[in-house]
Amino acid sequence: MLSSAGHNVRVFSPSSNLLPSEKRTLTASGVNLTRFGAHNRVDDTLVDWFELIVEEHKREPFDILHAYFLPKAGFVAVYAGKYLNIPSVVSIRGNDIERAAFDPSRFSHVMYALQNASAVTTNATELGKKAKALIDREIYLIPNGIDTERFKPMEKNEALAKNILESDSLLSLSLEEIIISGASSRLQNKVIGFVGELRKKKGMTTLLSAYAQTNKVRPMTLLIVGEVRQGEDKKWLEDFQSANPDSQIVITGYVSPKDLPTYYSLMDIFVHPSLRDGMPNAILEAMACEKAVIATPVGGVKDILEDGKNGIIVNVNDVNMLAEKILELLDNSEKSLELGKNARQLVMNKFTLEKELEANLNLYRKLT
Repeated sequence: MLSSAGHNVRVFSPSSNLLPSEKRTLTASGVNLTRFGAHNRVDDTLVDWFELIVEEHKREPFDILHAYFLPKAGFVAVYAGKYLNIPSVVSIRGNDIERAAFDPSRFSHVMYALQNASAVTTNATELGKKAKALIDREIYLIPNGIDTERFKPMEKNEALAKNILESDSLLSLSLEEIIISGASSRLQNKVIGFVGELRKKKGMTTLLSAYAQTNKVRPMTLLIVGEVRQGEDKKWLEDFQSANPDSQIVITGYVSPKDLPTYYSLMDIFVHPSLRDGMPNAILEAMACEKAVIATPVGGVKDILEDGKNGIIVNVNDVNMLAEKILELLDNSEKSLELGKNARQLVMNKFTLEKELEANLNLYRKLT
């Protein structure tokens, strides 16, 4: 969006896929992205990051530095900004204030960024409140924006025909495997959807336990658009499936962002029972697609959902309440439809890419 508005954007990010001595720059849609090899030691990586920004500033001066996440990126950008005498912005996204602040190895970076940045932004009121508990300064609220032309209501059957039954990649299954396994017939059931990396923090145990309850009342499919985190979370899911052989769970693996609207179209209800969160794009995307959303009141969710008007709020870790609300919405299609329409209207009014862009540009103008 910044590039399309006529601004020169350069992005710098470490990568574990490159050797420490390597650096690669790609250009796409008017944005230059430079990746450089990360070291085993974090401090060595941060030194390279800092020196790269200083070197690039000498070659083609920056007007402003904007870092997403307080530790590492935020620390480097603010330090480089003060060193180069140019303004810096750091954006609080979620875990940087909810977890990193409790990590002694990262707390000093969090505080340095908060204290010395020219401006601090966040995408959720709750995160701003937590930041102000650490330092008394102005925190600018700039909510996430969603492409409402891409994320919009679609016909379910059309999406199935075009993006699943005609594709051999989008469900981590070939077309033949989908037909043999019966995955396509499972998707004819009512579908409960989740988008993102499924893990404990995202309410995985609550979601699966509530699904097991509802699936006993009426057969339904749980569609997980994304991956399950490797390790303990993956093992928990495998144990769950062994204990619940009647469960009908489809896990897609990675899905390209351009294909996500089609997957939202498959869902009758979107569920996001996080334990902690920033402002989840997945909720905004589902709302923009006119899906009835059930979520927990954590982080930026409280800025988005109004219980009973544009979504349903359930208590954190409350399996019974989540199962109850899922069944209520499945039995009340008129209510689900009303919630979905109100949800899209809210996104159109408050959470568009254009509004996010203008808020950032206004801040940049103020600082420069």
